[in-house]
Amino acid sequence: MRTATTIEASAGDRWSEQVDFVVEAEKLGLDICWVAEAWGSDGPSALGYYAAKTERMLLGSGIMQVGTRTPVAVAQTAITLSNLSEGRFLLGLGASGPQVIEGLHGVAFARPLARMRQTVEIVRQVVDGGKISYSGTEFQIPRPGGDTKPMRLSMRAHHPIPIYLATLSPAMLRLTGETADGWLGTSFVPEGAAGAYFAHLDEGLARSGRTRADLDVCQGAEVAFAPDEDALRQMVAGRKKELAFSLGGMGSASTNFYNQAYSRQGWAEIAAEVRERWQAGDRDGAAALVTDEMVLGTTLIGTEPMVRERLRVWRDAGVDTVRLYPAGDTTDARLSTLARAIAVVREIGSSA
Repeated sequence: MRTATTIEASAGDRWSEQVDFVVEAEKLGLDICWVAEAWGSDGPSALGYYAAKTERMLLGSGIMQVGTRTPVAVAQTAITLSNLSEGRFLLGLGASGPQVIEGLHGVAFARPLARMRQTVEIVRQVVDGGKISYSGTEFQIPRPGGDTKPMRLSMRAHHPIPIYLATLSPAMLRLTGETADGWLGTSFVPEGAAGAYFAHLDEGLARSGRTRADLDVCQGAEVAFAPDEDALRQMVAGRKKELAFSLGGMGSASTNFYNQAYSRQGWAEIAAEVRERWQAGDRDGAAALVTDEMVLGTTLIGTEPMVRERLRVWRDAGVDTVRLYPAGDTTDARLSTLARAIAVVREIGSSA
């Protein structure tokens, strides 16, 4: 398995700390650093800066939100970052959710599946270097009715630009298998992944005449090492409110893809009740419903032997790249956790 991590474009105003983390992570041998923008700093600006500070590590947008930029603007950004980094850029795209897309950006969230498919198609057309001409339900280039003609960019992509999609719903997973080079997944339980995720990915892969070997399955989770069982119990208890927020507070009142993902993997009743309590303002009550199994099943938290075994399970389930979110209160602590996790992943790889 390859190793990766995801960072926010900026952690508050701690830019220097974030840059230090990225630079040191490359020295540790990390393969990929994904940069998220969510509702904070934009990702591409940070990615360009990190590209100047690193030499080997791949850098990816994890994710740029479809709908906040036109498809051609996405392609321009991707080509610029790829050329600047000498081919080290991976384009990660996601639909986000109605709270961010509509509530923050003021753009309609309707028809995200069509918007995602057509964005990927247009981006690939732009990257190929020809004149841009597209007629779809969501985008028409050039706009009809005027006297404009198709144009091409004045720059070219000097390297391939792999496209990764961050998806959770069955329809989006099928689209990922059909069109993408990689899948950025989350809320992953390897024991339930065959039905919840891989069946849909494989259906999409079959549509395009491909197999699982043609798709980089990149899964992410927090990693933390507990010195003993008592410390582990405290770690698990401390993560329950975070998971309750994902199940109850992410998305909008009607749409929460994380809740749906947990529901498909065996926790439908708990996920529904957690959401109900969270939405009602009972945050502590929602967290109290989250079980130890839910935390341990979707993270890489445990004693080192537990984390090692869990990573083997991830590998055997079909994960190609493990996206590590290292625990720690300081940059040094997070790097220490990351170094330890990278060593475990390498050990597993050498014994495969």
